[in-house]
Amino acid sequence: MGKIKLTPRQEEIIILVKENPPITSERLANKLGVTRAALRPDLAILTMTGILDARPKVGYIYSKKPSYSLVYDYIRNIKVKDIMSKPIMTTEETMVYDAILHLFLNDVGTLFIHNNGNLVGAVSRKDFLKMAMGGTDIHKVPVGIIMTRMPNIVLVEKEDSIYLAAQKIIEHEVDSLPVVERKFESGKEIFQIIGKISKTNITRLFVKMGENG
Repeated sequence: MGKIKLTPRQEEIIILVKENPPITSERLANKLGVTRAALRPDLAILTMTGILDARPKVGYIYSKKPSYSLVYDYIRNIKVKDIMSKPIMTTEETMVYDAILHLFLNDVGTLFIHNNGNLVGAVSRKDFLKMAMGGTDIHKVPVGIIMTRMPNIVLVEKEDSIYLAAQKIIEHEVDSLPVVERKFESGKEIFQIIGKISKTNITRLFVKMGENG
């Protein structure tokens, strides 16, 4: 993430505050040859982003680290393993009807299909809806017929940042991602499912950040 783009006047305000701490908005306005009202939006932006600190009845001082940078650092340091939840899984032999029940009983948007705990596919509400609208008998077709198979599944690993996971969810328009551990068996790479990251996990994180703020 790049720095917030500041206007030339905002840059000038920062220099003046650094050189004359603390400085009132009145003195800043005089030095810049503008009214205090004209400066108000600039000062609001600079204090909201944490670049300046407003001290009541004292004036403005320069803050060492902008708050947007603190939030950015915080999000970048949260790992997938910190907020992932339990994946809802089934096997590819499961009939579509039973898989739909499993999906709704667990209130999730995606079922991950496994073979001995290893990821082989994924099926979403959209996939089920398409099939139901096509008139196929959902009692007789196994989920393996309609699932998206590996290696066409977007996944993350537990040490990945939550920021990367959120990017993948948005970019690929999915509601959740499987969290996997890569292993090798008989010279072949396999992906063991250890969790999932969903839009709900990420929303919960932001709610928690708000509560802790």
